[in-house]
Amino acid sequence: MSAAPAYGEDKGGSAGPGEPEYGHDPASGGIFSSDYKRHDDLKEMLDTNKDSLKLEAMKRIVAMIARGKNASDLFPAVVKNVACKNIEVKKLVYVYLVRYAEEQQDLALLSISTFQRGLKDPNQLIRASALRVLSSIRVPIIVPIMMLAIKEAASDMSPYVRKTAAHAIPKLYSLDSDQKDQLIEVIEKLLADKTTLVAGSVVMAFEEVCPERIDLIHKNYRKLCNLLIDVEEWGQVVIISMLTRYARTQFLSPTQNESLLEENPEKAFYGSEEDEAKGPGSEEAATTTVPARKPYVMDPDHRLLLRNTKPLLQSRSAAVVMAVAQLYFHLAPKAEVGVIAKALVRLLRSHSEVQYVVLQNVATMSIKRRGMFEPYLKSFYIRSTDPTQIKILKLEVLTNLANETNIPTVLREFQTYIRSMDKDFVAATIQAIGRCATNIGRVRDTCLNGLVQLLSNRDELVVAESVVVIKKLLQMQPAQHGEIIKHLAKLTDNIQVPMARASILWLIGEYCEHVPKIAPDVLRKMAKSFTAEEDIVKLQVINLAAKLYLTNSKQTKLLTQYVLSLAKYDQNYDIRDRARFTRQLIVPSEQGGALSRHAKKLFLAPKPAPVLESAFKDRDHFQLGSLSHLLNAKATGYQELPDWPEEAPDPSVRNVEVPEWTKCSNREKRKEKEKPFYSDSEGGSGPTESADSDPESESASDSKSSGESGSGESSSESDSEDQEEEKGRSSESEQSEEEGGKRKTKKRKKVAEGQGDGSSSDDGSDSSSSSSESERTSETEEEQVEPASWRKKTPPSGKSAPVAKEISLLDLEDFTPPSVQPVSPPTIVSTSLATDLEGLTLTDSPLVPSLLSPASGAGRQELLHRVAGEGLAVDYTFSRQPFSGDPHMVSVHIHFSNSSETPIKGLHVGTPKLPAGISIQEFPEIESLAPGESATAVMGINFCDSTQAANFQLCTQTRQFYVSIQPPVGELMAPVFMSENEFKKEQGKLTGMSEITEKLTLPDSCRSDHIVVQKVTTVANLGRVPCGTSDEYRFAGRTLTSGSLVLLTLDAQPSGAAQLTVNSEKMVIGTMLVKDVVQALTQ
Repeated sequence: MSAAPAYGEDKGGSAGPGEPEYGHDPASGGIFSSDYKRHDDLKEMLDTNKDSLKLEAMKRIVAMIARGKNASDLFPAVVKNVACKNIEVKKLVYVYLVRYAEEQQDLALLSISTFQRGLKDPNQLIRASALRVLSSIRVPIIVPIMMLAIKEAASDMSPYVRKTAAHAIPKLYSLDSDQKDQLIEVIEKLLADKTTLVAGSVVMAFEEVCPERIDLIHKNYRKLCNLLIDVEEWGQVVIISMLTRYARTQFLSPTQNESLLEENPEKAFYGSEEDEAKGPGSEEAATTTVPARKPYVMDPDHRLLLRNTKPLLQSRSAAVVMAVAQLYFHLAPKAEVGVIAKALVRLLRSHSEVQYVVLQNVATMSIKRRGMFEPYLKSFYIRSTDPTQIKILKLEVLTNLANETNIPTVLREFQTYIRSMDKDFVAATIQAIGRCATNIGRVRDTCLNGLVQLLSNRDELVVAESVVVIKKLLQMQPAQHGEIIKHLAKLTDNIQVPMARASILWLIGEYCEHVPKIAPDVLRKMAKSFTAEEDIVKLQVINLAAKLYLTNSKQTKLLTQYVLSLAKYDQNYDIRDRARFTRQLIVPSEQGGALSRHAKKLFLAPKPAPVLESAFKDRDHFQLGSLSHLLNAKATGYQELPDWPEEAPDPSVRNVEVPEWTKCSNREKRKEKEKPFYSDSEGGSGPTESADSDPESESASDSKSSGESGSGESSSESDSEDQEEEKGRSSESEQSEEEGGKRKTKKRKKVAEGQGDGSSSDDGSDSSSSSSESERTSETEEEQVEPASWRKKTPPSGKSAPVAKEISLLDLEDFTPPSVQPVSPPTIVSTSLATDLEGLTLTDSPLVPSLLSPASGAGRQELLHRVAGEGLAVDYTFSRQPFSGDPHMVSVHIHFSNSSETPIKGLHVGTPKLPAGISIQEFPEIESLAPGESATAVMGINFCDSTQAANFQLCTQTRQFYVSIQPPVGELMAPVFMSENEFKKEQGKLTGMSEITEKLTLPDSCRSDHIVVQKVTTVANLGRVPCGTSDEYRFAGRTLTSGSLVLLTLDAQPSGAAQLTVNSEKMVIGTMLVKDVVQALTQ
């Protein structure tokens, strides 16, 4: 038999004598030989009666298909084996037919009866494969057969076959769209399927065939949410995308009442987290208590979706993580969106293709939700190995995240990037510096100085891009920058990039009054080279000529006429038209005199400064993670994200009737869990956060539980989880009954653990992002309920707060600082300043009283007024002494005084609401403060080298007061003592963008050494550095957190303007310090 040798021949890649050789690569002679004997060995093997040879042949054919080779000429030989009894052969035959049935439709139709028999095969894989082949034959004549096959497969016992039926639905719909109604019936049937294998496929079919039939999802919504975690990754992406659009049509926007939330932060925080499960009865109660403005209450089904998708942020699939991220961005309350940041940053460690998509979405998110990604700033730093498009996207994100706190770090990164060899990336970096300068006014001058230094770069493209950005920055405050414009004018001889030359000419023309001597000379040079210039430059030369003619016609009249004559005969019609138009406008003639009278208004009208915006600013109207968002254009098949409804549709449409026998056991458990929760606060939050195994009984049990709220305690003590919940809730009910000290101490422990603060919804995002991803949301939210109910049940604070507000509004004089100044701050100041002013021949007697006069860093400042504090007055001072607990912290003395008639007990710091990086070392609790008594406590605050306020709560046993301490920039540093040589050496290292210089005129009262040193050291906690010259003053210090040097030099000339220079890596601190010192010295 020839089959065995043929098998050996094919495997070895050679043929017998006289036969052509068929190689595996195009270089072999097989391409040029005759094709009549091709695959003969395989055909012979398929024609044999031995299943082993057939199986071997099919394996080789499928392997050929996998390698991308054409095996279509084997179709007749393969299709004959579709009736083979060997299961393995039959499977491979169907794999082949799925691939080629569409190409060889006529031959496939001959075997259609065999496929129909395959649909009845006992093996589920054969049934599924037969349906798959049948749906791949794209011939309208077999549509009824396909329809029947799909309907039968949809009722198949095997979930794999039902999944294949769902896959076949879009194929049939694309072949014959008239079958839509029948297909919708099948989709409705498959949507009710409870297996995870079918869920993703049927939702895909729903999206392809009838995405507008939202009513089909209502009954299956909760089931899909609960199955989501177990569906395969492809299905998860499809379901999440569909549920995102569903939620936008069925639930209210969680951000709709932001103004109300901001006015009432305590209510807002707990309302957004736990109040989502209120039943219909509690909603009516809410409307009776607040008739004017109904607070937002999250639908329990909305919460169910958010809770069940959150664990998928840990998925190994980047597509699933991205799908959950877009769902949270579009659907979650602002406080909860932050959890997606960590997961998205994790994806940045993946392949560059994944990074590109993720960064596109992060760039869009970071415009509206900047705080979400700020803790991960370093994750967006650029690596030298990144492709250019990834670099530019990371640059975009860094620019979006830049703020006054982190701008020094960002600008230092940008300085490094400018030295890159990638020219496109360097150009994008320079534009990013320009955007940072426009967005953050304090660093504008620093950025401008840095860009001017880049003008001396050897690389012409760097210089050209810098010129374009400088032009945009100068438009914001041109009067202050005449020197830069002159410098740019000198560059016209060297720069050859057309856009840069045009930008310089536009600047000189627009601000020609600032450079009256240079502008005509630039026009003269440009007139010489006019014919050789690019079109964009020629247009700006005509503009420059026209503006100079209007402002300085004596010098430039002939030059302007010469330029206009050259332009009149230019090859480009735009330039010819501009020349004619300009001539008629600026040169008065008999006919056109009316317009020429307004020529100055037309040419020299003030232009608004350009707004440098992100290219991703308006992309969020596309659904994140979609192809349309990636392309920034609507792609085929894209479905718009619906707007939130004004009023929530009826939530009862998602309720499902459950058979009685399934309700019993689940209800009993739910009753036990819910009773204490509801008995505590009827108008409060419901138990939506305890996930139920039977989602369909959720609504029914919710409606029952409102009537059962008055019943007794739970009796199920065997279940540990139930016991924990009972403890939490029983302690809550005890708190509402007791007024003693035990309740207070428990409460303080809760607050110290970080669960008692409802001042702003940001805490929700902080706690959720810092906790591990696997932590159950239900546990944390049940713990947070306790302080919420406690806050509602404190009668003294509720009654006294409005009175305090009335007093504070009417009696405005009460808000003046107290006249009695304690003695302790002067001693503190004098001791610290005595060390600061080492080496100076000053006596202590005039020093201390004079230092206390402006006292921006040393005087007492009010933290809590006695009226707002109901008798408790709190002031604070910056002691300028090292904080014993942590040398990186600023030492703050807090002074308490009790002006009420009752003792104040349990003074302590509540859970702080702090921006990223800032931390607080609390002072020990003050147990009691008697009437008329005062006390002082010391606390440490690490401001992380920023002037952002540290917000925290001052708590007593009965009240909480929200307070904030914002440091002057001079208090963020500690003095450093160094020699003159050391000072000069360190100053030499901190030049360029790290140096800020300001000129000022010192008043006569500020000419003595004593006064100058006093004023500088009052503003900033710096040490005096010895100096050889009498008119120069030097001071040095280090920032407390990062230890960055801050060097201050004041060159006070006997006549003329003095010059103040600050050198520091922290550019924002340097800029703010210059401003404060100049203000102190010139007052």
